[in-house]
Parts: sequence; C-alpha cells; structure tokens
Amino acid sequence: MATRPETVAHLLDLLSDAGPLTAKQMFGQYGLYLGDRMVALICDDTLYLKPTPGALALLPDTEQAPPFSRAKPYLMLTDALDDPDLVARALRAVASESPPPKPKKAR
Repeated sequence: MATRPETVAHLLDLLSDAGPLTAKQMFGQYGLYLGDRMVALICDDTLYLKPTPGALALLPDTEQAPPFSRAKPYLMLTDALDDPDLVARALRAVASESPPPKPKKAR
C-alpha cells in the first residue's frame, strides 16, 4: 500500500516546529528530511524514525518495527504523534546524529 499525499502533508504540518522538513517520494513511500539529513520514512501512512541514541533516549518506550520488508527496525511513531513537540525534538536529535550526505559523483 502506498502512502497517501494527504498523510505526508499532515505530518509536515504537524511537525513543522522541527525545522525545514521536506518529503521526497521514493517507490510509493516517502523519505522525510530535516535540512539535508534523512531522519525518517513515511511508509504505508506510518511515520518511522531512525533509531539513533538521541531518538531512543527521547522515545524509550516506542515500538520498533521495519518500515518495509528486509529493513532494519525503526521507531514506529503512532502514539508519539500525540506529542508533536517531543517528536520534533526527536527529529532534530536524529538529524544532529546522522552523517552528512555523501557528495554526488560527477558523471
């Protein structure tokens, strides 16, 4: 099942306090970026956050599940979305702990 664009728009609006969030479509699902860092996935209308140490500290009781088959477990944010400020802090933590994107190779 593909993620609906309305879900993406709702999440971008709900979590706008995190900073410059953008979503990029990838194979019917979406990658969620804070600045230039991928911090989460939106798969099947569910938000999955990268499980970095900062995110795990902020959301210790959050269920982990793979966003798609053969993926590593991510934090599956369902109940946590009731506290958008907490999720925004977790998104910023993931962005600060993620490596910068690799430079694109010239063709």
